[in-house]
Amino acid sequence: MSDAGLEYVLEMVGISKSFPGVHALDKVTLRVKPGMVHALMGENGAGKSTLMKCLFGIYREDEGEIILKGSRSKFHSAKDALEAGVSMIHQELSNVPERSVSENIWLGREPLRRIGILKFLDHRKMHDDTSVLMKSLDMDINSSERMGGLSISKQQACEIAKAVSYDASVVVMDEPSSSLTETETAHLFKIIRNLTAKGVAVIYISHKMSEIFQIADEVSIMRDGKMIGTHPVADIDEDALIKLMVGRDNTHRFPPVESRIGELRLQVKGLCSSNPRSFRNVNFELRRGEILGIGGLVGAQRTELVVSIFGLRQVSAGEILVDGERVLVRSPRDAIAKGIALITEDRRGSGIFPLLSVTINTAVASLGSYLNVARFLEHRKIEAESQKLNEALRTKTPSMATQIQNLSGGNQQKVLVSRWLMTMPDILIMDEPTRGIDVGAKYEIYSIMADLARNGKSIIMVSSEMPELIGMSHRVMVLCAGRHTGTLEKSEATQESIMRLATQFE
Repeated sequence: MSDAGLEYVLEMVGISKSFPGVHALDKVTLRVKPGMVHALMGENGAGKSTLMKCLFGIYREDEGEIILKGSRSKFHSAKDALEAGVSMIHQELSNVPERSVSENIWLGREPLRRIGILKFLDHRKMHDDTSVLMKSLDMDINSSERMGGLSISKQQACEIAKAVSYDASVVVMDEPSSSLTETETAHLFKIIRNLTAKGVAVIYISHKMSEIFQIADEVSIMRDGKMIGTHPVADIDEDALIKLMVGRDNTHRFPPVESRIGELRLQVKGLCSSNPRSFRNVNFELRRGEILGIGGLVGAQRTELVVSIFGLRQVSAGEILVDGERVLVRSPRDAIAKGIALITEDRRGSGIFPLLSVTINTAVASLGSYLNVARFLEHRKIEAESQKLNEALRTKTPSMATQIQNLSGGNQQKVLVSRWLMTMPDILIMDEPTRGIDVGAKYEIYSIMADLARNGKSIIMVSSEMPELIGMSHRVMVLCAGRHTGTLEKSEATQESIMRLATQFE
């Protein structure tokens, strides 16, 4: 059946889904029109990804029905969904790093050529088809390049190209811009508009409010496994949308950061990266009870700076002083011993151990301190301490034995905070602490940070979100192309003043 004339290309009616201890979806109905961008919003754990996995055949719904292009459909696998015209770009990249771009895009449906009775992969056709596809999407990516050699943003672009290559009627995009720069996001929006112009429906999941108002035609809001409502984007504003998502007025997006600023904890003097293209001659101080924000544009070398302080990268010059004493930090072990902890920006890639339990993910950085005299781990003590910390941070999990990959992004982040609190740090470095989590979970993370500062912890927060830097920092230090261009007191920190320092190129 053609999509032309259909009011809805996709209807998911009365969808319910339960897991042990969790009622993930409760009679959810979603209707999507052809040629439209339909945003799907909600806090982490609201049920958005579960609903989409039911659509894509990854999960089997307990009740309800899916109607695609006017016909009742039942997908038993992702292959069924793809063949029916539903394509999905997952939040986590799922490519094969050691294979080429073209091999990744046509994986499982490679073109074949026949020589006699034998069949061989047609690499030339695969290469040519990929080149045509990339050209149609205005993507400058060589089809012969090894996927693992590409930047994260280009890998994400290849995932988008792969989804488009199925000639789908419905394309689901789950946080597609999470690894993209502003320029790359603008290009993504151009691709989306080209798709919708051809009648393709795009279901767009994102926590970035600005994106929803830029690209979406309609928005559906989920909360606690239920569908709260669907609205034309033109008829709703950001405050109303946030209130629907979290079930409360969100006038105050940041908790008060009321801590007593004390003595010097950390001094960084003349620090230079061993990579000549990275940061150079960086100086700053961090005091007890202070949250120091670090801002800057893409390429400012913020992450490179903090991972070097934590000993993950080498420095060529400068010194680091903790409590007035010069320290040599040649590895994370050295940093931890000096009371420094780091929560990385890539929660999935270098933070969690997805197949391990919440308990192990919490305790993994501290296992050495739980050895008894016989050098065996004290499991009961580990479990008790892990549970105590996660309860204190209000981590939502069916049990401490649950695999961490089954938790929402906000709760995964709380487990990572618990992990580093277990090492009893004085200085906590948080690189993009709220990336990929919703507004409700963000407020909980902010509250945890404010409590830690109030209790005398010193925090360095790297953030790409201006409101977060301004709302949570006592001071904001700004980098531009690896140089420290200025530090602003809270009273001076505005989006304009930060941007002015962030664009002071040499």
